[in-house]
Amino acid sequence: MENLNKKFRFREFRVYQDARKFIKELKDFSKRKFPKNEQFGLLSQLWRALDSIVLNIAEGSDRGTDKDFAHFLNNAHTSLNEVVSCLDVALDMNYVSKEEHEIQLLEAAKLVDQITAFRRKLLKSPTK
Repeated sequence: MENLNKKFRFREFRVYQDARKFIKELKDFSKRKFPKNEQFGLLSQLWRALDSIVLNIAEGSDRGTDKDFAHFLNNAHTSLNEVVSCLDVALDMNYVSKEEHEIQLLEAAKLVDQITAFRRKLLKSPTK
């Protein structure tokens, strides 16, 4: 397995691992909380935005330069913004309580901080 992680280096990044955990937890949560009539609406949009976070981290990890990778981390960040917006709509529609909303926002904020720190580190490092 270690050899595979060398081929797919993004799997070793803490931000990728934490994003996967965040996605699983939020998908499980939203599956329980959102009504069935949102399956092809808000829930679908939320899940696409969640998936986009890890997909951008993975895709960017093999770009030619750190600047290119940082661009994909920015895309992951904007997908996380979309997730937060979906959570705001879920709150407005009373699918989630204020407390549940706050808990999810705190988890999203932790992930944003990781993505931002990683992106800044890449932009400060010499280009490959």
